[in-house]
Amino acid sequence: MERSTIVRVQEGLHARPATRFVRLAKGFESDVEIVKGGKAVSAKSSVKLMLLGVKENDEVTIRANGADAIEAVEALIAYLENPRSGVEEGAAGQEAPADASSAPPQPPAAAPVAADVHGGLRGVAASAGFGLGPVFAHFPPQIVPRNETLTGDQIGAEKERFEQAVRRLQEKLDRSLGAGDMQASDRGIVTALRDIASDEALREGTLEAIDGGFDAVSAVIAASSRLAADFRNLDDAYMSARAEDLEAIARQICLTLLGQEEAKLDDIAEGAILVAEDIGAWDLARAPLKRLGGVVCGHGGATSHVAIIARTHGIPAVLGLGDGVHALRDAAEAAVDGSTGFVFADPDAGTRTRFAAMIRAADSEKEALKAYKDVVPRRADGTVIHVAANLGSLEEIEAAQEAGAMGVGLFRTELLFMRHMHLPSEDMQAETYAALARAFPEHPVIVRTLDIGGDKPIAGVEFPEEENPFLGWRGIRMCLDRPDIFKVQLRALLRAAVHGNLRVMLPMVSAVEEVRRTRALIDECAAELAAEGVAHADFPLGVMIETPAAVFGAAALAKEVAFFSVGTNDLTQYVMAADRLNPAVAALNDAAHPAVMAAIEQAAQAAVAAGIEIGMCGEAAARADLIPEFIRMGLTELSMSPASIQAVKKQLQALFEGEKAPPSR
Repeated sequence: MERSTIVRVQEGLHARPATRFVRLAKGFESDVEIVKGGKAVSAKSSVKLMLLGVKENDEVTIRANGADAIEAVEALIAYLENPRSGVEEGAAGQEAPADASSAPPQPPAAAPVAADVHGGLRGVAASAGFGLGPVFAHFPPQIVPRNETLTGDQIGAEKERFEQAVRRLQEKLDRSLGAGDMQASDRGIVTALRDIASDEALREGTLEAIDGGFDAVSAVIAASSRLAADFRNLDDAYMSARAEDLEAIARQICLTLLGQEEAKLDDIAEGAILVAEDIGAWDLARAPLKRLGGVVCGHGGATSHVAIIARTHGIPAVLGLGDGVHALRDAAEAAVDGSTGFVFADPDAGTRTRFAAMIRAADSEKEALKAYKDVVPRRADGTVIHVAANLGSLEEIEAAQEAGAMGVGLFRTELLFMRHMHLPSEDMQAETYAALARAFPEHPVIVRTLDIGGDKPIAGVEFPEEENPFLGWRGIRMCLDRPDIFKVQLRALLRAAVHGNLRVMLPMVSAVEEVRRTRALIDECAAELAAEGVAHADFPLGVMIETPAAVFGAAALAKEVAFFSVGTNDLTQYVMAADRLNPAVAALNDAAHPAVMAAIEQAAQAAVAAGIEIGMCGEAAARADLIPEFIRMGLTELSMSPASIQAVKKQLQALFEGEKAPPSR
């Protein structure tokens, strides 16, 4: 069985998407290959898959041979055709969405150069920010293999020793993943490293070297060095950086074989600058990250996992310093500028003063925004504007709470569906929605029903081939045609509503009849739950305003629902007839365009006239230039990424301070 397709995975099969693709492939008994440009590799090897260099928009073929070949090909093709594959995953203990609460965008990389005229060393600007503190030098000793030639009767035992070392390392990684003190984004990186440890490419290379008489440590070093060289030869900065992951895992296998532990980072002082020749992503993920004032490494770049971890945690980082890192090895103090890539060893008084001032300014800005965490933006007439969070998984709840989110304005349920090979059960969904409601007991949480279509396929639903899936069988259209799926979700939502202020909204609505049919299904589900003696509660039902039809029919829709929520991402592309994923028409995809703003105002007028609430959950909700207009229109809720919440609260408070209170009667 074989089938070809165009890869739609964002940025292609780099580390995390490749890891999950392989995990999916390993779930089938069949032998599975992926073919690109005439070269075929096993789909069950992360390393071989990454070395194949599959990028977005590449054409590939999936081949499978075995009892479940058809199922394997269909599942893997669906994965490759899904732009969000390997990016978002939502269960507790798994990786969080990369576009929701993941690392900030990487800065442009600066090429390493020699010391500049100011006495600083320049490397790669890997994570923005400023650090000034004592140096914590982390230079573990090099691994020295025995370099003994094995005799024939030793080879079998040495192979088994290697296999046992890999198993022990995986158990160690599993324990660190299960410890519960690691952020979801870091956990995803460590999971990818764990899979590399047992990858067949590294395993086969090591076993082949042992067959040639190498001891296990020497064999691991030889096999990993060859594979790392292959990665470094790739014409892709991100994939080249995976060589460091391979070498880091190889080091851990070797330490396990030697019965040694890596040097601990537990003793890092508050505000210290971690200086290392190289550091594994797993080691950094387990370090006391809140204490770090900065990270400086001789190896690595802006696309390395060390850089990603640093950006996720807001730690200034300069990598790729080369031999210059040794100038810091014996320094007492270092100053780090993660924005430009400069590092200063034992900075002079002037440099120290300059960095101290920059750190104070940055800290002051961050600290000042914290004052708005518990602010409740209130207009002069007493109207509260809820600043809520857009979430895609339960892992993001903590970040939203820390930012001061006044509930959830959008919970994307499709992520719960997309990460499973089977449709999630009613119990699983009910537990997820209930946990969300319990997390915000004083505020409403709005759950969007399944918004899935040909561009975001899920297991268990066969989507037709469509010229334009954004205009096709998706959202509420698909759900109403598949009550076997929709009713399970509605029953779960009714059960979860017992646990808090749960609201539900429907995506891609274009007709009043869609709302009425949904309400009939909700009533049917409630009656079933009552007959079964299952606790449940009703919830306010709303619709997303994201189609021109919903705008033009807003007055009629407002009579049927409890609230509107404007989804500016899709509304903008539909109003402007400009695909929001097409860079050639990106200039047209602007929510500030008069036509889009007129559509939002028309929907707002209908909501206000009907006496229902209207909010916004699209990206424009956090735009400082548009917020005053949205408030003027009558919007009473703005929902956004948690990172934007405090700044928006500050803007709203300043805006409302200028309002005049209504005259007393």
